[in-house]
Parts: sequence; structure tokens; C-alpha cells
Amino acid sequence: MRLVVVSGYSGAGKSTALNVLEDAGYYCIDNLPLTLLREFVQQGLSSGGPVENLAVGIDARNLSNDLSCFPEIINIIRQQGVECEVLFLDTAENTLQKRFSETRRKHPLSNNEVSLAEAVRQEKKILGAVRENADICIDTSDTNVRELRTIVRERVVSRQKCELSLMLMSFGFKHGAPADVDFIFDVRCLPNPHWVPHLRQLTGQDHDVSVFLAGQSAVVEMLADISSFLERWVPSFEAENRSYMTVAIGCTGGQHRSVYCVDQLYEKLKVRYPQVISRHRELM
Repeated sequence: MRLVVVSGYSGAGKSTALNVLEDAGYYCIDNLPLTLLREFVQQGLSSGGPVENLAVGIDARNLSNDLSCFPEIINIIRQQGVECEVLFLDTAENTLQKRFSETRRKHPLSNNEVSLAEAVRQEKKILGAVRENADICIDTSDTNVRELRTIVRERVVSRQKCELSLMLMSFGFKHGAPADVDFIFDVRCLPNPHWVPHLRQLTGQDHDVSVFLAGQSAVVEMLADISSFLERWVPSFEAENRSYMTVAIGCTGGQHRSVYCVDQLYEKLKVRYPQVISRHRELM
């Protein structure tokens, strides 16, 4: 049996993630009290029915005392032989406040005495134990519904048992470094196509930019070093039963160098890791 626990902040996309899992054949329950999670899983194990995949939404509407026991309960479930994964949807505080303000939705923790900003901060504290024990965190600050659905399908639904899901992400430092990544490589020291007039409006996925970067010895050497590092150390994390890993590569704007490097690494690593996916944050 496989159990996916979906948690995260209100407005971060939990409903979207659960809908993706439900579409993929998971039996889904949202806002299940944490104290009932073990009983729910036990019923699934003893039923002998056709349900093999379960998904449960856990959020701040649980009592905070219950959520403090989250790590212990998850460990007990795993000791029963259940393949249990915790998916946490993270979002920056200012983004959450903006989403609730724009949609005029009421935050579940806000009331006449608790402002929206304070409710967001309280929720982060309440869900602290869940986030700390997540197998995969997805930052949805700059992700729309379509992109989130794709990420959940590729990283969670499509992941085969005991296989490492490896994400390679390009980004631009001027837009902020991504959260919840395992390794960040900075390629801003490489020759920048931005300063070549006819390449400026293109991206690292365009042929002319690829030819330019492939002809730079520094780019070739940097890619070889990053590739050697990943080939050397990713198997060590995989041996520790890691299910998910994210490697981010950043340049100034996330348009040329980081995009090219991610695509080159993807082509090389996909032979070893069938679950590898690539994402270009600034090109979405």
C-alpha cells in the first residue's frame, strides 16, 4: 500500500494536489484528524480490497497538539510496511497574504481578533513538525495551478517504488533563490549570452545560444564538474532511501546559462535516473 500525506499552508495548493492524486486513482480524504490516520491506514491494510493508493490531507485545522505527534505517527505507519510519503506545499508569507486578499477568501485561522498576516504566521508554527518531516516540499510561490498539477503528476504520481525522483531546476538569482532544494550551483561566472546582442532575447533552449555556450571552455568544464559531483554523491543519498532530490542551477536572470546547463545535465542523467525531470522556473 502507498500512502501520500498532503499538507501545506492554506492557499498553497493542497486541494489541487489532492485532485491530481484522485484523478490518478488514489482514494483521497481531505482534512482527516491526525489521530485517525493510523486507524484509516489499518482499515486499508485489513480490507483486502482493490484500494492500493491512499492520499490524506492534513492541515492546520487539526489541533496543534495532534500535529506535534506527526513524526511518531508516520514512523509507526511505515513500520507496518506502508510506503508513506509526505508532500508539503510551501509558499512565501507575502504571497499567501496576496492570494487571500485578491480572492477575498477567509483564512481558516483568521477571525475578528486575528488578522490575515497573524493567521499566516500562526499556521507556519502549527505545521512546523509536518514540514520538518516532509519527504518533498514544493514551493508554489511562483507556480500556477497548471504547473503545480504537472509537478505533482511527474514527481509523486509517476514515481515508481524505491526510485529516486530527481528534479533539475534552472532559476535566476535576481528573482530569488528557490526554497527547499538540496543543492544549488551558481553559474553566473560563465560567459553570458545576454551581452551578445542577437542572443539576448533567446533562451538556453534555442540553438544559437546552445552553440555559443557549447563553444565556451568554461561552460564545458563547469558542466563536467557538476555532472561528476552528482554522479558521485546522488547514489549515496539514494542508498539512504531518499525518495526525492532537487538540484537547482542559477544564473543572473534564469534565461540562458542555467537553462542550458539544466538541459545538458538532464540528457546525461536520465539514463541513470528514469524519474529525472527538468523545470525552468523563469521560463514558465
